[in-house]
Amino acid sequence: MKKKTSDTAYREPLFDRIFKPRTITLPNGHTVKKPVSRVPLITVIVIAVILVSAKVTEFDFGIILKRGYQLGYILGRIFHPDWSYFGADPANTSKLFSALLDTIKMSVLGSVIGATLALPIAVLSSTNINKNGIVVWFFRILLMVVRTLPTLIIAKFAALIFGLGTFAGTVAIVVFTFGVVAKMMYESIETIDMGAFEASESFGANKFQAFWNACMPQILPTYLSYCLYSLEMNIRAAAILGYVGAGGLGILINEFIGWRDYESLGAVLLALFVVVFIIENTSQYLRKKLS
Repeated sequence: MKKKTSDTAYREPLFDRIFKPRTITLPNGHTVKKPVSRVPLITVIVIAVILVSAKVTEFDFGIILKRGYQLGYILGRIFHPDWSYFGADPANTSKLFSALLDTIKMSVLGSVIGATLALPIAVLSSTNINKNGIVVWFFRILLMVVRTLPTLIIAKFAALIFGLGTFAGTVAIVVFTFGVVAKMMYESIETIDMGAFEASESFGANKFQAFWNACMPQILPTYLSYCLYSLEMNIRAAAILGYVGAGGLGILINEFIGWRDYESLGAVLLALFVVVFIIENTSQYLRKKLS
């Protein structure tokens, strides 16, 4: 009988040994069940999902192994930028900083216009300010549609309508900023304390006066923080809008990749990194002061 019991325990199914809860006897005689670890199950699911996804998308791991060395070669050239773009060659320097200035101007102007347009739409989309359900859902659907469109697609349409150049890029950034800031703002407005707003209305103020005096001081720091965050994103986004003819650094990036001129590409990316680093740290400092 002992041998049979030992054989039965030894032949316990693998599934039970991994997933079945274990009963542990404590020194005082009480028994507790040890929770089943979910790590094996999660690991199996993740591996299965990766293999199925690779099969469906025809992802070839062999190509990664065969062509992976190209990544190191390209990065090696990018990390040795052409320093003539930083003063040694006036023509190259002028070309780089002109495109960089266009990128900054597009980002700043587009962010300001988009954030300005977003505030009244955010108010109209807030259920605690606007009691008209039809108007609220109309603007929310509008914002949903705007946020669905990728920035590059918007820039492509803008380039077709308004022509190639920085104006098309600015329009694309305006639309993108408008959708993002309006969405985040109406969610923030719906969380504010409405006591002061209702008190202002009871004293005869209209909705605009009540909102401006009671609600605006509450949401202003959040609004400015969202505007600064959008500017950070737009600086990076504006750098690739040149791929669709919207001007800025994207044109140079597209050209240098096409020519396989990775040293010049490294110079462009270095200049962009410095600008993004300065703006991002300045933005974080200002957001901390506002919070």
